[in-house]
Amino acid sequence: MFEMQSGRAISAGGPTLVAVTEPAAAAAATEIPPHVPPQVPPQVPPQGSRGTIPDGSDDSDVCGGPEGSVASDGILRRQAQRESAARTYARSLPIVPVRARGLTIEGADGRRYLDCLSGAGTLALGHNHPVVLEAIRGVLDSGAPLHVLDLATPVKDAFTTELFANLPPELAADARIQFCGPAGTDAVEAALKLVRTATGRSGLLAFTGAYHGMTAGALDASGGAPGVRVTRLPYPQDLRCPFGVGGPEGAELSARWTENLLDDPKGGVPAPAGMIVEPVQGEGGVIPAPDGWLRRMREITAARGIPLIADEVQTGVGRTGAFWGVDHAGVVPDVMVLSKAIGGSLPLAVIVYRAGLDVWAPGAHAGTFRGNQLAMAAGTATLAFVRENRLAERAAALGERMLAALRGLACGHPCIGEVRGRGLMIGVELVDPDTGVAAPALAAAVRQECLDRGLIVELGGRHGAVVRLLPPLTLTDEQAAAVLDRLADAIPAAARRTH
Repeated sequence: MFEMQSGRAISAGGPTLVAVTEPAAAAAATEIPPHVPPQVPPQVPPQGSRGTIPDGSDDSDVCGGPEGSVASDGILRRQAQRESAARTYARSLPIVPVRARGLTIEGADGRRYLDCLSGAGTLALGHNHPVVLEAIRGVLDSGAPLHVLDLATPVKDAFTTELFANLPPELAADARIQFCGPAGTDAVEAALKLVRTATGRSGLLAFTGAYHGMTAGALDASGGAPGVRVTRLPYPQDLRCPFGVGGPEGAELSARWTENLLDDPKGGVPAPAGMIVEPVQGEGGVIPAPDGWLRRMREITAARGIPLIADEVQTGVGRTGAFWGVDHAGVVPDVMVLSKAIGGSLPLAVIVYRAGLDVWAPGAHAGTFRGNQLAMAAGTATLAFVRENRLAERAAALGERMLAALRGLACGHPCIGEVRGRGLMIGVELVDPDTGVAAPALAAAVRQECLDRGLIVELGGRHGAVVRLLPPLTLTDEQAAAVLDRLADAIPAAARRTH
């Protein structure tokens, strides 16, 4: 059993894998000031358990028991009949959530789950955090308009003020903000439109393995794009380094490739409008950009007048152990693309950029729902709570301990090819132990075994072979241990199933 508490060993039903020292545990315990309200009480729902969400509240409004199972089955059946063939999470996670708090979701059938998907990283504070609910109720009770297009409101002003207070200072001192349609992919479209307008150029630099959204321009910039309108550059990684070396040498070769391609008059790459990069590739397999390499990308783009766009849709608001993913490298981009957690669980997306790029015409980018007042209120509360309670630092400390535990687990399981991540953005790549080839069938089996044990995870990576953990930043030590326990049980169970 994994233990994340002071002075106790982290193990997996066998030899000790990692020891958590008293100083480390004490440091983690003091990272959130004492006044922070607990998001989920210390108890963690047993594997596959039924009953109340552990928040002390009554579950009389939840459809549990046999009747709940029947209702749940009916809802799932109707969803399959009515909804598009393009639906995704509903296929691998056949549950019907009816209540949630913090890390815990309860289904209509009464089963409880630990949610390490968190709305694909949207729920920085977990489900239904009290400060988020209070902010939403405050707007609803005030009589303020809920839909205002892009008009100025006190709610919008408070959100912008809080967001700018958390930006890299050099950018915040000279920034403009554009509110976009309520999804990260629309913010990516806005960023591409912005830099093309500002530079008068059309080309784009992007990276292998990237994911920037599902609209046309964002898909062009993503790793799976079939077209060639984007120049694709190598993103450094260790396990599957494109140069076969990994580590600092692989990152250096990646930077040299980029530099030489841009400077080669016969390289076939005209001066681009911008470069877009994820500080950690999420859907690409949870691959953190090396800090030195990211600094090189900033140097290369700055020297050539190429705007650098940081896609912080999933990495922002403390997820990686810093408020923004670029903060680890000390990089200040020209444009930041923000969504997911900035809306405090509600739809919101913006771009923030240097004022010198602000040359587009009125209406050059617009959207009917860019004035979501409830999301701005929830986002202000979330941003402030993460900042005031140092949740980014907490994510860094707890994430390091979870990564260490998982790397210890990998020593006894050759099907774990690599454990990687940053903060509470963690990935476990599963491979064929004999060949090292990615094992998507095994990963899918692990996901199902996790679900059977009351743990929600999703998959990513080039081949869908990376088990991803995106728990809320309010994750407690006990909850982290429960997550690791269930995953540690699921991996060997899945390996037995697939052989």
